[in-house]
Amino acid sequence: MNTSANSPDTVVQAKRLTKSFGRFKALDNVSLEVGHGQVFGLLGPNGAGKSTLIRTLMGFLKPTSGSATVAGMDCHTDRLAVHQQVTYLPGDARVYGLMRGRSILKQFARYRSNASYDRALEIAERLELDLSRWVGLMSTGMRQKLALAVCLSVDCALVILDEPTANLDPTIRSRVLEYVSEAKRAGKTVIFSSHVLSEIEEVCDEVGILKKGNLVFRQSMASLVRQHRITVRCETGLPPIPPSLADQVTIGTKNTRSIIETPDRVPEVMRWISEAHIDDVAIESIGLKSVYHRFHQ
Repeated sequence: MNTSANSPDTVVQAKRLTKSFGRFKALDNVSLEVGHGQVFGLLGPNGAGKSTLIRTLMGFLKPTSGSATVAGMDCHTDRLAVHQQVTYLPGDARVYGLMRGRSILKQFARYRSNASYDRALEIAERLELDLSRWVGLMSTGMRQKLALAVCLSVDCALVILDEPTANLDPTIRSRVLEYVSEAKRAGKTVIFSSHVLSEIEEVCDEVGILKKGNLVFRQSMASLVRQHRITVRCETGLPPIPPSLADQVTIGTKNTRSIIETPDRVPEVMRWISEAHIDDVAIESIGLKSVYHRFHQ
């Protein structure tokens, strides 16, 4: 079995991970680490590389170059051992149509020693799923609930969820997010891929944004929520930037206004700009939406 030099707290690690299909690079030198008990949010539009990254971590795809490990095990050469550490909900989860929901849960609970049929029943009830129905007659949302009950009934170190709330109503979406928070409190690591920015903001400790196979942004949510944008209208112009803020702010202009962005230095910025004659000022949290739109309009 191959192992890496991961720290004990690192559950998932990718080093310069590249996956090409002919001339097309679905992943391009992606490097990241996800720690024990961390919820990592993965963002990007369709085609950005999210599912390719997840499938490579699962060992379903062989990297063109670079490496990926889960719990120190190579995701490709040791993929069977990796699978024992992971429960995975694919974005296009499919289940047998000629069985009833309850039978599906029983069957999948038999496949893994760390899966619990009772736990699956509990999750299905909490998601308001009628298990007496034939799967082939279930709606898309009901089949998503069934797949979630299968996935979340497994007790393992890493939970990978690819678009878990797709086709679910707001109430059930909230319950899925509760399960993610519960997994974190239990010490599990979660990779959470979603198109819904508010879900990432609610449950994730860190967020990464993929664009054309590149990891173009990564930051902790705690740092992100401290970032602010200050819009100033000042006819006399801003005073010179103090040396203490030189590498802590970015300044742009829009019409007659100066736009200042800072990670967490709002009081110092306000003291600085107060030296000028300010006609108007507005302060707002930048938020994940603004960051996402920097890379994906």
